[in-house]
Amino acid sequence: MTWVTAEEALAELGTKPQTLYANVSRGRIRAKADPADPRRSLYQQSDVKRLAERHAGRRKSETVAAEAISWGDPVLTSAISTIAAGRLLYRGQDAAELSAHATLEETALLLWNAESFTCVPSRAPEPASPSIQAALLALAGRVSADLPSLGRARPALQMEACSVLSTVADALAPGPAGRPLHHRLASCWGRPEAADCLRRALVVLADHELNASTFAVRVTVSTGAALSAAVLSGLATLTGPLHGSAWRSVDALAEAASNAGAEQAIRRLLLGGGKPVAFGHPLYPDGDVRANVLLSSFEIPPVFRDVQQAGEEMVGDPVNVDFALAAMTAAFDLPEEAPIIIFALARTAGWLAHAMEQIESGHLIRPRARYIGPSPGEP
Repeated sequence: MTWVTAEEALAELGTKPQTLYANVSRGRIRAKADPADPRRSLYQQSDVKRLAERHAGRRKSETVAAEAISWGDPVLTSAISTIAAGRLLYRGQDAAELSAHATLEETALLLWNAESFTCVPSRAPEPASPSIQAALLALAGRVSADLPSLGRARPALQMEACSVLSTVADALAPGPAGRPLHHRLASCWGRPEAADCLRRALVVLADHELNASTFAVRVTVSTGAALSAAVLSGLATLTGPLHGSAWRSVDALAEAASNAGAEQAIRRLLLGGGKPVAFGHPLYPDGDVRANVLLSSFEIPPVFRDVQQAGEEMVGDPVNVDFALAAMTAAFDLPEEAPIIIFALARTAGWLAHAMEQIESGHLIRPRARYIGPSPGEP
């Protein structure tokens, strides 16, 4: 992310300061305090440029659509969650506040707009240990047998959503049915002391608006595919290093910091043209609230604390939830794959909420490509 001063933003927009401030208050331009001078603000360059082009009338419809797919304007309506003024909201309720007391099961009820939740045993045998591979295989085994989602009423879909979540839970957090999922996860890892922190993580990670994996879920289910197929799409998307597997880069940075010191490790990364994925989030210019929730619930290991302090000063952005998950894994000595297991188990609840909402919309998601290849007869 690139940030510009008020003077640079005004020059790009060609407007008065009052107009700039009005666009910030309406959420059209993201702003944050200048680390070098807290009395001044910096403004997100891509937001400023997008608004300037819109006002200049230079944007064609295909440009609007292309930008909307890539960190642009909203592309569909949803009543499930949003990020507004630095807060993550689930159907209007603050997710950070919910994490103080709620479980993932209770959060699923909220996201699904449902009245009851029954985590029934799945048909698949429990794996020897929690793993993303086990969840992928369990979901794939259901896809050909489950009914299509099209034409089915919400009560039937909610019952199936419970079943799909149970399938994922049995693969990622094996344990007795009816026991809260955060306790099942802590128990199978032999870390009962981590249970409350896991509960908080599951709640704040349950949904996050229209991210890449959620969009994949909605595209899949918009064809009428089964809920299990939609969640399988989301889980496959989550495994990417720019999404649910970003914790690997955080671990690599922590390891480098252990060997060379945090400042030197971050300096090497920046000199190589990279930006540490542990810092910043486009939707949280003032800091990822999910990271704040998690980092306040355990003692951060020294090497992660060093990385946080050096990185926030050198990069200029606060740490994000990927950093928090990696730090939590180290703090409780959880298995290496714990961050993505926590992420996947939590996000399954949100994926199912979006899948049911998409089914009710009755719309097939089918964008068009803007062709840039050769014309007929060209070599």
